[in-house]
Amino acid sequence: MEVKEAMNQGVITVNPESKPLDAFKKMYKEGVRRLFVLDADGDPKGVVSYSDLIGVLGSLRPTNSEMASLSISDIMSEDVMTIDSDNGIEDAANLMVRADVSGLLVLEKDKPVGVITRTDICRMVAAELLVPA
Repeated sequence: MEVKEAMNQGVITVNPESKPLDAFKKMYKEGVRRLFVLDADGDPKGVVSYSDLIGVLGSLRPTNSEMASLSISDIMSEDVMTIDSDNGIEDAANLMVRADVSGLLVLEKDKPVGVITRTDICRMVAAELLVPA
């Protein structure tokens, strides 16, 4: 099975200039644990996780001037793990394990089209195991 058959279509994103609190609100609203950071051309620049945001927001006070100047580019990881939509699910699982990440940005022709997570792969495996032959 190919990644494009199991991925979540669409990518929840923020831009590098976004504020951490705005990103956290977006993450909560969309029900995701990571946001991919794309530049104005739609090219991946980084990823910011729920843990990253909780760490930053928990350490800052709303009156702190640092909060006003902090942007996603200051806290994001620049190591965006990607996979092509035509790759196999096994490739995605192996890459996630080797890189110790829980999600991959899925690309088609070098443009983001979706996300595949460990949970997506687990659901697929469970469905295969539970479906009678």
